[in-house]
Amino acid sequence: MPQHLVIIGGGPAGNQAATTAARLGARVTLIERDVVGGAAHLWDCIPSKAMIATGGAMNEMRRAAGMGLVQVHAELDFEALRSRIVGIEKRLESSVIGLLESQGVRLLQGTGRLVGPHSVEVTGPGGETEVIEADTIVLSTGSRPRIPDWAPIDGQRVLTTRHAYPPPELPEHLVVVGSGVTGVEFVHMFSAFGSKVSLIVSRQQVLPQKDPEVAAVLEDTFIERGVRLLKGARAEGIDVTDDGVAVRCDDGRVARGSHVLLAIGSIPNSEGLGLEEVGVELDGGYVVVDHNCKSSIGHIYAAGDLSGKLPLSSVATMQGRKIAEHALGLHAGPHRHLDYEKAASAIFTDPEIADVGLVEADAFAVGRKVRVTKVPFSASAKALINDDPRGFVKIVSDPATGVVLGGSIVGRSAAELISVIALAVTAGLRVADLAESILVHPALAEALSEAAE
Repeated sequence: MPQHLVIIGGGPAGNQAATTAARLGARVTLIERDVVGGAAHLWDCIPSKAMIATGGAMNEMRRAAGMGLVQVHAELDFEALRSRIVGIEKRLESSVIGLLESQGVRLLQGTGRLVGPHSVEVTGPGGETEVIEADTIVLSTGSRPRIPDWAPIDGQRVLTTRHAYPPPELPEHLVVVGSGVTGVEFVHMFSAFGSKVSLIVSRQQVLPQKDPEVAAVLEDTFIERGVRLLKGARAEGIDVTDDGVAVRCDDGRVARGSHVLLAIGSIPNSEGLGLEEVGVELDGGYVVVDHNCKSSIGHIYAAGDLSGKLPLSSVATMQGRKIAEHALGLHAGPHRHLDYEKAASAIFTDPEIADVGLVEADAFAVGRKVRVTKVPFSASAKALINDDPRGFVKIVSDPATGVVLGGSIVGRSAAELISVIALAVTAGLRVADLAESILVHPALAEALSEAAE
């Protein structure tokens, strides 16, 4: 009888684990309480990128004069945007369900929890229960926005990210709390829509975990758009009035607006899963996993946000694949483990930001010798053709061997261009391999080979 894989959570990790395991001959049951495809993915990631794309189109029209065109005024149709987002979500969910069903995966709507080391109880929408016995259990229940005690979330004026794709109404003046990846994307999209935006920055730069040069380019763009940056301030209270909000900071400053949005991280969805009862080790609510994503119990795995690793859909997808392969014996011998330090990531602002591998500032912080080369897009023919010369390509390499260790890109299509550097980092390529590649001209990618020279 084939191995039975039971998965709790149908996001990117759970879906990939399901399809990979089914393809390898396993019997698979997938339990999802909300939306197949993942709440964080289809309610957060995809809607945000759809809104950013709309904002990007509006920005392109504002720059029409630079392309030799008569200036075009674009006005946002908020209901049309809402309808577009819902349409994309439904289409993607339908596609995921179709793929799973075509591979024989059993889909159960409901909430799953462990009632024994190999037993999962499923509670359906109507309260009905079913206990399923499993050979292998995969936990991929994701995360939810973190809400501090001082934030009176109401879904109307005081919002989390889940309330803002899109929000109930277009904010006249949005105060964003949190200057990490999610926060700056919100600043970008709503400033593009025409809202006034204030950003509370707890450190002295936006994107505190990123290269300072990268952050500086984004800050300059925000300031040009009229975004107010409150640096070195931590929000500690929110007052709501009939016509607006006031965010109080620890240094006495107050940011006033029509709406406030919290983008200050997330917490794992590990409550109610029965993990502690069966002996699964947790650390701050996250499941402790090894390099194969195994928990403290050998046949129970965790992936995605719940694993406490990089909270990226791409990472979750790879974890799901690796889990299925490992559970079904494909990794019994030597194999390549997941290397989270080589995962590429992107921030979909304007300009886009992307990086992978070793960051220049981190290398210098630990005293590691590296070679850093940078080429601005202002030297790129394609960037000038696009009338968008902002940003640069930066490559970090080992000065002794020439092996590419990492890179950062700021500029148009950075999320696509970083794939070349990511491949180089993963495959251990040298800068000479990039420099000697004959690329398309004119193209933004030429800056990659030029930075490698």
